[in-house]
Amino acid sequence: MSKRVLLKSALALAAGLVLGSAQAATPIKFQLDWRFEGPAAFFLTPVAKGYFTQAGLDVTVDSGNGSGGAVNRVASGTYDMGFADLAALMEFHANNPDAPNKPVAIMMVYNNTPASVMALKKSGIKSPADLNGKKLGAPVFDAGRRAFPIFAKANNVSGANWVSMDPPLRETMLVKGDVDAITGFTFTSLLNIEARGVKAEDVVVFQYPDYGVKLYGNAIIASPKFLQSNPAAVKAFLAAFTKGAKDVITNPAAAIQDVKARDGIINVELETRRLKLAIDTVINSPSARSEGFGKVVPARLALMSSQVSDAFNTKTRVDANAVWNGSFLPTDKELDILPKK
Repeated sequence: MSKRVLLKSALALAAGLVLGSAQAATPIKFQLDWRFEGPAAFFLTPVAKGYFTQAGLDVTVDSGNGSGGAVNRVASGTYDMGFADLAALMEFHANNPDAPNKPVAIMMVYNNTPASVMALKKSGIKSPADLNGKKLGAPVFDAGRRAFPIFAKANNVSGANWVSMDPPLRETMLVKGDVDAITGFTFTSLLNIEARGVKAEDVVVFQYPDYGVKLYGNAIIASPKFLQSNPAAVKAFLAAFTKGAKDVITNPAAAIQDVKARDGIINVELETRRLKLAIDTVINSPSARSEGFGKVVPARLALMSSQVSDAFNTKTRVDANAVWNGSFLPTDKELDILPKK
């Protein structure tokens, strides 16, 4: 056989392998919890760098409008996987005990809840005790508002009066003085307050984890049907995600370019700061380094389940064992991506 024939055969074989690989790619529809802001880089970077493709996956990442929506869309089968606040997932389980396809959390990303109470220093609010009887503002579905009873119990706060609004109005109403304080994700609301002309040093921030609220934050969730039918794809997804997460943590500024590629109107400087703030407060936190990226501690998960059951006044008690499945996680070596501080 001639060299030319051998070369053609090799090229044909290579083309066949590539074609076969493309045809074999498992499609995954992924629902984010929020818009394409800084933290979305954790999912958009592995897409942009081809990590999912290399893992044999065809991943589509869509923006969202809240954790509750992400949970519902995965439960309905509209999406295979998603990103949502663990408390929202727990609430869905406890309020829909007979739902046939209740999503489960398979990887912890925000080891601490990003929720906090924020007020302007000029309001005179200096400690949680100063929130007694004050007017607090947040959308009705806000994670910090939903979990506020846990914060209030831990800090002896009572008599808070709530004002509801759409998300874009929350920080504006605080700056205008229509409310005394707000709840929200620190890396979202703090920067939004700054964008409205208030300096960071003029804002009082009570981050829930610093005030006795040891809730987990956002996790990657998946449909039980998808887990059962595509276990290898789920494992491949988490491994590729972890590889991308390491890149994002190592170089947030570069990762923001992957977000800008999806939403060209973002403020690069602002979203880079938002991403770095998210990394420092809820991803590369002391508890995350202690527990391990992606993992949960059973006792802490059980405590959160009990607290959410009480604070959210759920129809049934949250079953910690039903909301978490860590069997698809990468190896400890692969998960060792957090810089030592």
